[in-house]
Amino acid sequence: MASRNLILALDQGTTSSRSILFNQQFGIEMQSQREFQQHFPDSGWVEHNAMDIWQTTLDTCHEAMAQAQVTSADIAAIGITNQRETTIIWDRSTGKPVYNAIVWQDRRTSDICSQLKEQGLEPLVTANTGLLLDPYFSATKIAWILDNVPNVREKAERGELAFGTVDTWLLWNLTEGQSHATDATNASRTMLYNIHKHDWDEELLKLFNIPRKLLPDVRDCAADFGTTTLLGGAIPILGVAGDQQAATLGQACFDTGMMKSTYGTGCFALLNTGNTAVTSNNRLLTTIAYQLKGEPTYALEGSIFIAGAAVQWLRDGIGIIESAAQSGELALKADANQQVYMVPAFTGLGAPWWDAEARGALFGLTRNTGPAEIAKAALESVCYQTLDLLKAMQSDWQHSGQTVLRVDGGMSESDWTMQCLADILQTQVDRPEITETTALGAAWLAGSSAGVWPDRAGFAKSWKVRKSYAPKMTIAERDVKVAGWSKAVQRVLQ
Repeated sequence: MASRNLILALDQGTTSSRSILFNQQFGIEMQSQREFQQHFPDSGWVEHNAMDIWQTTLDTCHEAMAQAQVTSADIAAIGITNQRETTIIWDRSTGKPVYNAIVWQDRRTSDICSQLKEQGLEPLVTANTGLLLDPYFSATKIAWILDNVPNVREKAERGELAFGTVDTWLLWNLTEGQSHATDATNASRTMLYNIHKHDWDEELLKLFNIPRKLLPDVRDCAADFGTTTLLGGAIPILGVAGDQQAATLGQACFDTGMMKSTYGTGCFALLNTGNTAVTSNNRLLTTIAYQLKGEPTYALEGSIFIAGAAVQWLRDGIGIIESAAQSGELALKADANQQVYMVPAFTGLGAPWWDAEARGALFGLTRNTGPAEIAKAALESVCYQTLDLLKAMQSDWQHSGQTVLRVDGGMSESDWTMQCLADILQTQVDRPEITETTALGAAWLAGSSAGVWPDRAGFAKSWKVRKSYAPKMTIAERDVKVAGWSKAVQRVLQ
């Protein structure tokens, strides 16, 4: 194995940390994964121990390298991708967190957000950041720590503390306090970063009462983020991007109009809108897809709360399947003459509806409805929800070209679901050869910066489709099905 040709991608997620070694052919040489504990100290609160995040990341780096029998001399660069919005504040001198990491899922600041909305401040937040005023993002989480942990605000104002999303926290630890930095994609999820002026927003810092001294330096996604010597020798860290943005890069969605959709528990879809930050009229998010050589590329982002979770419910909730893979097999057996609709609003409805109070329902049941029809309705619900997102995106942004959807995540492995998706969207759906797109995106940023991986054009050319799905359903049949879905959704909206 030639020296210095591997890329180490750190994929730090909500429930586990992974380290993946990629070779020059973009193949995975070795990976290591460790789960860590979730903490729920109160209703709607979700926390992580920030030291657990760091330790599991470091441990998986060592494990992957040991199993692959490589040293730091074999690794050209490190790329980082991370759960977004999760908020950590730590002491600059000790490196110790002042409080647990407050996770993106945490809802403790809902009341603060509601008060600010009542004061008519959401339009200001959206205009400057592209985001909605929601506890999901980092700003109110930072404010909460400053206001609720003793002595923290005073220390922050003296410049003794540092804030970071998870990428920043890992960088700080990897470089032993030498690098306090983030990239434009993670910065754009804090609700403090002005995506038009490309700087921390003074108006919002004032609104949330957050000292600027807390905040990291913001860089391009491919940049020099410092060097680590903790893995046996010096390795540069040359790429950082939030997980959904990294998946967009890993899918090589570099051209305006390209869209990727990641199907995990929920679904995150990003549509590349080029150098235009499109303002949404459908409560979608305007975000930075990536920033290279000082030039930001923007995206519209929408999320569906329940995708793979609908299949989990079939398995664990009502027990009609034993494994996720069986859902497609069961759907194949469904009676084609029955139109059963499942609206999986188990935790409310996400974009573009944003109704937290909506609850799930099944419609169109007959005496002849059985497990096969319910399984089919669950899988179809993911496709209908993706269509709702796509229509919202297209209404916000008029683009003449054809949208090709690139998919990844667990559900993308289901042939039945992906064919259904192509039929309902009436567009081509492509599943790539390499489905580890999030880690791959981080690896590409680092590898292209190090000069061992190709540039944008070269990487886009190397992207390979494993399976492509073209619409088979007639438009007339599809329109009837979609009209039924629209009726079903209207019935559950509060």
